[in-house]
Amino acid sequence: MGMGIFAQFASPFLLGIPLLALAVTFPWLILPPTSRQLVDNRFRTLVDWFAGSVTKHLLGPVGPKGHVWAALLVSIIVFIAAHNILGLLPYTFVPTCLLSFNLALAVPIWLATVLMGLRHQPTITFGHLLPEGTPIPLIPLMIVIESFSLLIRPVSLAVRLTANMTAGHLLLKLISTATGAALAKAPELGLLAFPAVVGFSILEVAVAMIQAYVFVLLVTLYMQENIS
Repeated sequence: MGMGIFAQFASPFLLGIPLLALAVTFPWLILPPTSRQLVDNRFRTLVDWFAGSVTKHLLGPVGPKGHVWAALLVSIIVFIAAHNILGLLPYTFVPTCLLSFNLALAVPIWLATVLMGLRHQPTITFGHLLPEGTPIPLIPLMIVIESFSLLIRPVSLAVRLTANMTAGHLLLKLISTATGAALAKAPELGLLAFPAVVGFSILEVAVAMIQAYVFVLLVTLYMQENIS
């Protein structure tokens, strides 16, 4: 039973070839391509409005040097949200449930924020490793603690996204399995539980979008520390 539940998080294979690369590239195929038309269609207009709203909200507190990240951050939030939502469809695979995938996404972004801070304001960046007012005997210990806190950030980004997406899919799997068994043995009870499955599925769509937003929001908070 346990292996059957967790089997949905295993990377699929076809003729011995992993399909993770196909799962990663598929969301880009459903996004609208760039167009030179003066008037775009409704879907394209909605995507542009969403990108503009997210960029304005996320990069508002960040300095002008961080505005060059706008296209990258919007691409990441759309990328993660598309994977999360498509993973709710039957017979699909969710790459964001893999810790290795999320680490491969979080580590380069976090490293880029740190390197940008070292380039533009190295004194302030190194100053974050020692809080102001620290007693002299505690300085070595605080530097070690703050360094560990800095290095653990990409891991926390990846683990947070992995845990939330895995937990949601597990709950949805358990609820739908129980509802299906109830429909077979006690149709009246199954019909009463069916609205709960629908409601939880809608909630999972919201969680999928929120987790993508939280991931990018934390990246912008790291940027604020390294970009004035």
